[in-house]
Amino acid sequence: MTVVQHIMTIAAVALGTMLTRFLPFLVFPAGKKTPRYVQYIGKVLPGAVFSLLVVYCLKNVSLLSAPHGLPEAIAIGVVAALHLWKRQMLLSIAGGTVCYMLLVQLVF
Repeated sequence: MTVVQHIMTIAAVALGTMLTRFLPFLVFPAGKKTPRYVQYIGKVLPGAVFSLLVVYCLKNVSLLSAPHGLPEAIAIGVVAALHLWKRQMLLSIAGGTVCYMLLVQLVF
């Protein structure tokens, strides 16, 4: 890339970053009520994203060959137990990930 292309790329990235940061404040000002559909999306989107993540993570699990999905099932149990216990999403995800990696690397 030439110097001009580098400058144009940096400018485009900076503009895109600024646009995504400032646009919500321009579209939804502080004194104005947030539209109902945006509130609805804010309520349902996190669950939808995590459901999609679970489906994506389990799509290649084979129940017919060893280890028959046991590491995944144990990790899901750990995630559920941690979330019911502490109600901390980051802790639940991190704990399940660490559990799964330890099971795959050391046990199965």
